[in-house]
Amino acid sequence: MEKIRFLILGAGPAGLTFANCLKSKGEESFLVLEGEAQAGGLCRSVIVDGSPFDIGGGHFLDVRRPLVNEFLFRFMPEQEWELFERDSRIQVDGNLVGHPLEANIWQFDLEQQVAYLTSIAKAGCNLDEPMPERFVEWINWKLGKRIADHYMLPYNQKMFADELDELGTYWLEKLPNVSFEETLMSCLTHKAYGTQPGHASFYYPKSYGYGELWLRMAEEIAPKILYHAKAEELDCERRRVATGAGDIFEAEHIITTVPWNSFGQIKGMPEELKGSLAGLKSSAIETRYVPDNLDTAAQWIYVPDLQVPYHRILVRHNFCRGSRGYWLETRKERVGMYDAPVKSGAAAGQKAVEEKESVQYHYMNEYAYPLNTVGKPEIMKTLLAYCESREIYGLGRWGEHCHYNSDLVVELAMKLADRLS
Repeated sequence: MEKIRFLILGAGPAGLTFANCLKSKGEESFLVLEGEAQAGGLCRSVIVDGSPFDIGGGHFLDVRRPLVNEFLFRFMPEQEWELFERDSRIQVDGNLVGHPLEANIWQFDLEQQVAYLTSIAKAGCNLDEPMPERFVEWINWKLGKRIADHYMLPYNQKMFADELDELGTYWLEKLPNVSFEETLMSCLTHKAYGTQPGHASFYYPKSYGYGELWLRMAEEIAPKILYHAKAEELDCERRRVATGAGDIFEAEHIITTVPWNSFGQIKGMPEELKGSLAGLKSSAIETRYVPDNLDTAAQWIYVPDLQVPYHRILVRHNFCRGSRGYWLETRKERVGMYDAPVKSGAAAGQKAVEEKESVQYHYMNEYAYPLNTVGKPEIMKTLLAYCESREIYGLGRWGEHCHYNSDLVVELAMKLADRLS
């Protein structure tokens, strides 16, 4: 059994950032356990059809956290990135309109604009009705029935869950906030008003996939990462972790960035708390490459149509230099809707399969998005408080079970490293 000061579970953005922060502070007693053969987690990239394919879908570096970017540029200098203004659109009512929908209703024909505006004016939030607690009612209350029915409800059903009222409403404040007055002004002036969505400006590597950044961070601490070492057992009282290979590690502090439900066994945790982990839900997402170019300047396209398997398109040739094709994201339960499933690489890093003149590839992320279900905040508050009292810290998208983007994950890891070292 090896004893160390910091044991880090997972070599994704959270674990790599935390480990590199320790190194920069002169800490030498740390180890990262990674279950895969390669670092990067959901942000890993492979080469498909001669260009990068990001297996986790649309992961980009936001510009809103300059200290995060300054930190990451140490590993991949700024001159290796290209800065983009986000162009994301929604395929709805036979149109391709800007995102967020309520700020771009002016892009519909006049009859559709009137229908949307009338619906928004009747929304409960504009009639001073009390805010509801159930997800479906909240969407109607906030955005009106037309946006709810034509976009928000089917899109969230495709991306997250068939039963939408399993989701809470506590996380919806992150949605772009566009008032009725701003919506009306946008229709009159033909320009968007209101809060811009995340990734309004973003960086993407000029010559690599997004996964290159995390590979370079892993190289900086290469002797401190153990691959093919999935954490199977967590002992909260002894602060021990056992891997699938039977190795046991004991630490003063454990930083876990992996899904709580991915442990085969958790020891030393009260049975009631352990049982509550069943309430932590997540969705699995398939990413799929299509070699054709699309006639659009958009980088993101959201597709709420329930008859279409995928919920989002990432147009690779509009943000990745010298590439072609696009990526589709599809929730696992909807993958069977494809007429002719393509062959799959078994894991990230495996070469794509060539069929005739096209290259087709898809990858299943069993843990893609933590779901913001009813009751999740209470579960996580109790879980994290209990674990922290035993020097075990949940960090990042999976350690905190929140749908965080990579830039926020890096910021949280930097702060935790400052606090603990």
